[in-house]
Amino acid sequence: MTGASNSHSSSNLERDMALSTKTNQVVIKSDCDAFHQLWKANPNQVPTLTPSYIQNCQVHEGEVGNLGCCLFWNYFHDGKDRVGKTITTDFDEGKKSVTFKVVEGDLMDLYKTFVIHIQADKHGSDNIVTWTVEYEKLNPNVPDPDTLMEFYEKVTRDIEACQLPN
Repeated sequence: MTGASNSHSSSNLERDMALSTKTNQVVIKSDCDAFHQLWKANPNQVPTLTPSYIQNCQVHEGEVGNLGCCLFWNYFHDGKDRVGKTITTDFDEGKKSVTFKVVEGDLMDLYKTFVIHIQADKHGSDNIVTWTVEYEKLNPNVPDPDTLMEFYEKVTRDIEACQLPN
């Protein structure tokens, strides 16, 4: 019986450590093309639109709007100042999506892999921003990034408010 229990624990451990995905869709009133272009070509302007959540975005290496661009972020999440370094790994103009891979910072204390996909697109008459994160926990005690999904929604709402005409 003990052997079966250990085998089951190992199986659970492998499942908990596998690549997981979380998605959050936010309907916005602002233009989805402008939202996409902000994240693709001007992510360093994001802090001016959502200073309560993201305080800084600096180009560390490469050029904004190009694959391989390395960005350093300062943000406030779960009551703490945080940092992160991302690399832009993909643009898809057809899907209006941008992908950032986190390579350094606070998230790497919890996750082996953390990739953020931001897509802004029209669905019928709705403009929808979809945040998808792919992540692999460092250990089974690490929480799923549910509070980050809430964070991304708040960031989206701030940006939307700035992009709407007065």
